[in-house]
Amino acid sequence: MKVIFACVHNAGRSQMAAAFYNKLAGGGALSSGTQPGNHVHPEVVLAMKEEGIDLSTTKPQLLTMQLADQADLLVTMGCGESCPFVAGLARQDWQLTDPKGKSLEEVRQIRDEIKQKVLELVALAKEK
Repeated sequence: MKVIFACVHNAGRSQMAAAFYNKLAGGGALSSGTQPGNHVHPEVVLAMKEEGIDLSTTKPQLLTMQLADQADLLVTMGCGESCPFVAGLARQDWQLTDPKGKSLEEVRQIRDEIKQKVLELVALAKEK
């Protein structure tokens, strides 16, 4: 299953989710945003490094129809009305706190919540 994880700036939640999905499912995920930032949040890079995942050179990217056409599922990250919508694409919305500007301890909690949700999604994908 190909999944796009998306949030507004593609600098935190969606980056963590795609990285976990790719690690746990062996690939198949992209992350993107409707207004991509310049870089992944430093606190997110640190928290993911603790999980053995290096996001230090990862760049946020724009969610385009070309990307969406490759996906089976769009997972948005609790961005409310700012969340992207792609007609005809299955969608889930995960209500997650934005890690931007949070303490490392708070980012770890968000990271762990994302990891759990990704584990559930990977298990569901394997059932299909």
